[in-house]
Amino acid sequence: MSDYIIRDNNLVYYENTLILTNQKIVEAINLANKALKTLQTSTAKFDVNIFEALGLRNLSGLVGEYFAKCVMRISEGKLQSNLHQDGYPDLLLVNTEKKKKYFESICFFENGRYKPRDKASFSPFKYGGLEVKACCGSTPTATEERSKPLIGEQRIQLVNGFDWKAHHRQTNHLLGLLWDFVETRPMIVACFYQNNLIEDDWGKIVKPKEKGGRTTSVSVMRASGIKKMCKNWIAILNDNLYTQKLSAKKWIGVNVKENP
Repeated sequence: MSDYIIRDNNLVYYENTLILTNQKIVEAINLANKALKTLQTSTAKFDVNIFEALGLRNLSGLVGEYFAKCVMRISEGKLQSNLHQDGYPDLLLVNTEKKKKYFESICFFENGRYKPRDKASFSPFKYGGLEVKACCGSTPTATEERSKPLIGEQRIQLVNGFDWKAHHRQTNHLLGLLWDFVETRPMIVACFYQNNLIEDDWGKIVKPKEKGGRTTSVSVMRASGIKKMCKNWIAILNDNLYTQKLSAKKWIGVNVKENP
């Protein structure tokens, strides 16, 4: 289990209702990290580097999915995974009997699992919930003197920015993850939460080009959104490489070890 600096006064609230404590979030982080370690170990037996096979973009999606499942697991029934692959948000709020009954009314139980009756009821879900996004940060363009870090190589020393991406500009309750390669495998190194993101915190939607380019529409979080997320940091890996990097003025802006 990894050691994280946990912010004492930042909890996961949804419309003034406490959903998760920071300690619970760190519990989910450690569960997700353990799952990623197990994935690396199990696939290596077949001489497969699963992380190289996935690539950075798909790997970010996997880290986010693992974490979301772990959050649901430790939420004590308050959150339920969105049953539709294109649904919104990722974790549905079912923290009352009324919401649970509604959730059960828009799905059916078959072969030991819930299945959605239609997409519309899950995108968006009537009672909202939490969206989960993961990123590993951006690094400078490769030059003759300096190459881009490869998959499996620690990135934090070169990271010069990070943000989160969405398919629309309505995401407002976001659990944002920053991850890196630690001992060659992905590890969640920081978690942030913000419940008051607005449309203007997201950039103009970039649509796929007719002949190639992006496969889906995407909106990149603007600096205002990143500032909001960093202001509400939840936990950071207790390692000087990460605490010093994230304490930069353009991100958290304070030494997290001195101001937990």
